[in-house]
Amino acid sequence: MSTNSPHFLSIQRLETLPFSVSPMAVPSPPFSLSKHSPSNPPSFLASNPSLDPSKAPVLRPRNAFGSEANLGRVEQTRLRLWNNLKTNSDLRLQASRELPGLTKELESDKSERMERIEHGTDLFDEMKQRFLSFKKHKYMQNLELYEKLAKDQAPKFMVIACADSRVCPSSILGFQPGEAFVVRNVANMVPPYENGPSETNAGLEFAVNSLKVENILVIGHSRCGGIRALMSMHDDVETSSLIGSWVSVGMNARVRTKAATKLLNFDQQCKHCEKESVNCSLVNLLTYPWVEEKVRNGELAIHGGYYDFVDCAFEKWTLDYKESNPIGKSGKVAVKDRAFWF
Repeated sequence: MSTNSPHFLSIQRLETLPFSVSPMAVPSPPFSLSKHSPSNPPSFLASNPSLDPSKAPVLRPRNAFGSEANLGRVEQTRLRLWNNLKTNSDLRLQASRELPGLTKELESDKSERMERIEHGTDLFDEMKQRFLSFKKHKYMQNLELYEKLAKDQAPKFMVIACADSRVCPSSILGFQPGEAFVVRNVANMVPPYENGPSETNAGLEFAVNSLKVENILVIGHSRCGGIRALMSMHDDVETSSLIGSWVSVGMNARVRTKAATKLLNFDQQCKHCEKESVNCSLVNLLTYPWVEEKVRNGELAIHGGYYDFVDCAFEKWTLDYKESNPIGKSGKVAVKDRAFWF
């Protein structure tokens, strides 16, 4: 071996280092590995046989399954499982088919969820563009009007309309910002004063007493779901649903419609009731003392309207307070200034 080899250098360095095992086991001075051979072991190994590698016990790996018998049983079980899988081709085919099918189903569900989320995002993106268009073409071009409205409002109309998405009063009648104070509910109902607080009469009080509106317009419409619910109710059955409880406000309109349209089919009866319920709401408006007072003094006018979105026609009329007797037994409602727009 060359004296320049790393092995030789390491042995040389090792020879120069003192090596001691234990004061009791090795009383000898430092030793050199190069002076001894397997046939001539160092003196400290002779006095300490337990340190001699040639006499060390053989280490055998432990069996993870315990005894050889247990190992044999594990091997037999593994062999049986492998043979079953090899011979049962149907099982393997079914497994190979079901896994891709399940993966495809999960991917489909995920795709549908993502599509719904993206569709909702698209709707709001469209809404954003509409708002930006409104700001650019209406708000900025009528900045003086909107700055005035930011300080106060003085609408001439209070509009009570149905919450139906097809009958937006501003879209149908062209109300501009600041022109109409609008309350919308199911079937454009106005409950009588004695029924107690509701969002409709709270808005009514604010519009009449605070905003000093000069006109109240109640608008009914064709194919109203609330009116159909009203006409489907039984006279002697108390409803427990929220919608039924609300539309029962128009029960007088239903009774009058049933009496006047016995020979008509259900759809025709509903159309009749859609207009009759507007008059019922006009009568209920007069049960509010501060509304009736202003109407009597000529400070407030009450109007009815009906929008037929099937034929795109509008009918308008005005309550004739002097000729009407809504509070009396007859329940007579007189109207004037009836007009048809089509």
